[in-house]
Amino acid sequence: MRFLPKDDAQLQKLLDAGLELIDHPMDYRIIRDGDWYHDPDVPEGNITWQYAVVPVDFPFPSDVRYERLDDCYIAEHDPATKGSGIDWDAVEREAFRLSGNENLLSPLSKAGESGSPKGRIAIVDPALDDEPEGVKGVKVFVNSFVKFAVTYTDDEGYYTIARRFNSEPRYRLVFQNVNGFKQGINLVLIPASVSTLGKHPAEGFDCEIDFNSDRKLFTRCVVNNAGFDYCAECEASGKTLPLPPKDLRIWDIPVLDCSFELMMHHGTIVDTFEPISSLLGEYTPLIKLLHPDIYLGLHETSSYSEIYARALHVFAKAGHFAQVGKSWWSKLVEYTALSLLGSGLVSPYGAPDDDDSGYCEAANMYAYYCQSILFKRRYKDSTTVFGTSEWFSPQILMYLDERGLGLEKIAPVFTADVVDLEGLKNKLLSYYPSFKSTINEAFARYGR
Repeated sequence: MRFLPKDDAQLQKLLDAGLELIDHPMDYRIIRDGDWYHDPDVPEGNITWQYAVVPVDFPFPSDVRYERLDDCYIAEHDPATKGSGIDWDAVEREAFRLSGNENLLSPLSKAGESGSPKGRIAIVDPALDDEPEGVKGVKVFVNSFVKFAVTYTDDEGYYTIARRFNSEPRYRLVFQNVNGFKQGINLVLIPASVSTLGKHPAEGFDCEIDFNSDRKLFTRCVVNNAGFDYCAECEASGKTLPLPPKDLRIWDIPVLDCSFELMMHHGTIVDTFEPISSLLGEYTPLIKLLHPDIYLGLHETSSYSEIYARALHVFAKAGHFAQVGKSWWSKLVEYTALSLLGSGLVSPYGAPDDDDSGYCEAANMYAYYCQSILFKRRYKDSTTVFGTSEWFSPQILMYLDERGLGLEKIAPVFTADVVDLEGLKNKLLSYYPSFKSTINEAFARYGR
């Protein structure tokens, strides 16, 4: 089948129906791998044809244009078996020939040589270790002609595909993490970017990514690992460190100096700012679908550790959003927008005497502190404290951390009732009276 969604809402319907979509015809011979293909008959700016295999009883959305290209039978039998006297491997190879797709078969493919793909997707971080680490919890998509299979890597980057292939399939990484966050765009506004890894043996292959690999692939893998690690820290803390909301959407923007955690996909502004929500009306869900939650600024970042640090910051902000809610976060977003306009697009932080500056202070003190602590947990020798050059003071939280009031105790304090520095101090004192003198010392030394 092929589908032609007219907008992102229709595309989302297909994804919600569980379809695995690719943007090119399944029988195309790919000369040079790329991250996307756009049908030349579809105008630029429109979503291109999306190709999929669907079951015979698939309930087609009534408002999405589709074309039935062909009927196919995909045997559930293991091609390497010969149950009931049938050589399913030979049956599959013959089907490729009869359908005119013999070129997709491996030249050496013989009975018994089919395989289930497995291997490892790994990345090198020279600042941590010479040994590569896994790309964690990322989606691996494998297909050959009309046979599709997907899985996720484990926390060491290993993957195993249950379905067997008789030909050399194509491998792709889809940057949709097992923890629920998605990153990037592929020319059209699809929820998760795709990096193609090429055609490889049916039994699988190992892929090692480093600084010299394709830049988008490298960056996406680092951001993926930062998000996975952040979520793992949340789980290890018993969720006292708040998890980001499910279906978090991140766009990696290499030309931005700073990041913007607007959380629009989750309804900030469009749901909470009445003039906009009234104006949009029935189009509000579409606007939320079109916009990401986070624009991750990656200007002048090149190394694994630099990208990782910036990604930690935005995941900490996303966790804070989940804890304080849309109304609180909308105050922060409005303040950020006014600060940018007032500074000639130079700074999103404004000044300490601006209206609602407490929202900015609370959010960024927490995010920079969380970033510093989690960065040090990875890079044990790091002495970096992020955000100390701004008017707010994450040093207050670092001071408390160094004296026994750690991240897992500080994070739960940042709830919706903390909207300024005084409120933060009072909340800390009420939660941890035994640390009264330490808390007072921290605020006296670094407070405004």
